[in-house]
Amino acid sequence: MIELLRKRRSIRAFTPEPVAPETVDLLVEALLRSPSSRGKNPWEFVVVDDRELLEQLSRSKEHGSQFIKKAPLAIVVCADSTQSDVWVEDCSIAAIIVQMTALSLGLGSCWAQIRKRTHDAGRSAEEYIREILGLPEHMAVECIVGIGHPAEEKKPVPAGALHYDKVKRNRY
Repeated sequence: MIELLRKRRSIRAFTPEPVAPETVDLLVEALLRSPSSRGKNPWEFVVVDDRELLEQLSRSKEHGSQFIKKAPLAIVVCADSTQSDVWVEDCSIAAIIVQMTALSLGLGSCWAQIRKRTHDAGRSAEEYIREILGLPEHMAVECIVGIGHPAEEKKPVPAGALHYDKVKRNRY
């Protein structure tokens, strides 16, 4: 796992090659194996490979979601916010697990934050996504993870560039 963490980078450029159905199935399995507080599993996922929907998702927010337009696959991570008071944490765990699984399968990925982001002056990114995907009102959207075959290569962050000053031992 540490080798995957060392390699993991946000990939925003993808080849047009689709993600194979059996690979999508593995990604879905990884999502469904994600831990959640008290086993509530409030998360739900919308797997999107429709080009038109991907293009619409790429316009979810003012900045930072455009890369989804070129991704062959996106997973919208959402939750029934009435099931758990820690749905944000549960969704975040699922999102990073699917990103690490994608990397382990030779794919690249990037997270686009949706919760607490604006689409335009009139509505939130979450409202926009709820509308285009037909999500019920009680579903909260945490993020979109764009996934595909990388069309860019990024070097790992060198160990010397890690922020070890952010780590305290025993006391702050």
